[in-house]
Amino acid sequence: MPETRLPDRPHTPTLSTPAAVPTPATTPTPANTEPKKPWLWNVVLHDDSDHTYDYVIRMMQSLFGHDFESAYRVARSVDNDGRAVCCTTHKELAELRLEQIHAFGRDPLMSACKGPMSAHIEPAGNA
Repeated sequence: MPETRLPDRPHTPTLSTPAAVPTPATTPTPANTEPKKPWLWNVVLHDDSDHTYDYVIRMMQSLFGHDFESAYRVARSVDNDGRAVCCTTHKELAELRLEQIHAFGRDPLMSACKGPMSAHIEPAGNA
């Protein structure tokens, strides 16, 4: 049987050939570098005489998902300390929660109440 010869083709690297396996470019990073933790922010509620415990408890349950006991603790802390941290979270969610507090409306149980409770956000002080 006559020998059939294939036409000459350029050499195509195979997987076993080192040239066929591309090596990704890597940027050296220092071994002691740790990723930075995201800043955490507190949503802080301020005391006033225009809102009842019921209002604060209802707001904490509705906006923050607190159970009754933790919502009551926030209401008591606002009353006793003049302020209370409602939650600690990343900045975008803290800003949203602040807007939700301001949009919660007036306390229907207090005729003198003209609007929502005041609140602000502040860095949680994490290092």
